[in-house]
Amino acid sequence: MEKRATGAKNAIPVSRDIDGDNDEDNSRISRDDSTVNDTARARWTLLRQVLRKKQVDSPEMKQVSVRRFSSFDLFSRKRTVIHETSNTSDDQWVEYRSVSLPKYSALLRVHLGPLKVNEVLNSFDNTGNVCVWPSEEVMAHFCLQKRTVFKGAVCELGGGMTCLAGLMVAICADVREVLLSDGNEKSIHNVRELVDKNRQSGVFSSTSVSARVLRWDCDSDISPLEGHFDVVMCADCLFLDQFRASLVDAIRRLLHPKGTALVFAPRRGQTLALFCDLAQQAGLVISQHQQYDPYVWDMHLKMMKEGKEAYDENIHYPLLLTLTKGPQTVSSFK
Repeated sequence: MEKRATGAKNAIPVSRDIDGDNDEDNSRISRDDSTVNDTARARWTLLRQVLRKKQVDSPEMKQVSVRRFSSFDLFSRKRTVIHETSNTSDDQWVEYRSVSLPKYSALLRVHLGPLKVNEVLNSFDNTGNVCVWPSEEVMAHFCLQKRTVFKGAVCELGGGMTCLAGLMVAICADVREVLLSDGNEKSIHNVRELVDKNRQSGVFSSTSVSARVLRWDCDSDISPLEGHFDVVMCADCLFLDQFRASLVDAIRRLLHPKGTALVFAPRRGQTLALFCDLAQQAGLVISQHQQYDPYVWDMHLKMMKEGKEAYDENIHYPLLLTLTKGPQTVSSFK
């Protein structure tokens, strides 16, 4: 903005110019953590092979797939038939309904057709175009649980193709405005369709809901919105080395002086720690939370015990970071 300057979700730092099976461009990836980056190259080799419908026989390739664990089962999913002239056979409308608070639901459109290699690997951060990643799901659930705390104007950064968490805030919270954003134009085109369809169903009440391309490294995107938002939030957007500092700067500038930023992300090697270091250098006050929701925590413990072959805490369990502009600002999201 899954997801991400960008709309990224659950990916690893990678050059936008990758083409073919040559890993030469991957040499631009940060070398801070050699183990993480070896895994990164393996994951993107896997992605290229899948997109080209090649057989994935290598045990190493199978081991690094991040989609072995795909959901904390916080939302039920039900396919919905919606007749519209713009619909294609590759698009599917799905109703996402909260399991814990079933009166809240949103319509999402997911793409079920074949992915194009050039679109995924060459356009601006396409990782959010693939699916709803666990961190986005968890953030949406958390927003529902904390719905009475939200106020004023809310912005989701790097929300990918769905901006599920931002949609849930618009549906459940008494807020004035919700801006759904991502750095990828294709993602935002889809999000605008979601906003229109959910608005037609009457779930937004009086909240103003909009979607726009917002790149964290683009001053003309950030400047008009500086200091505007009471809450800025993003999910699993910390891993792209070239945009991490831009994300910190965007959060700092977009946030109201008394506002709070919510960042959900797994540790993913050193990426979360690197983000925290940059945020502190920028003058933001950070609070880190591991147990922020009892259901998510119980599911995490269950997966750690019973699902070790599919579940990796390092890449699947999102921690919650709350960021404010000063120690005098007390966050209500605890």
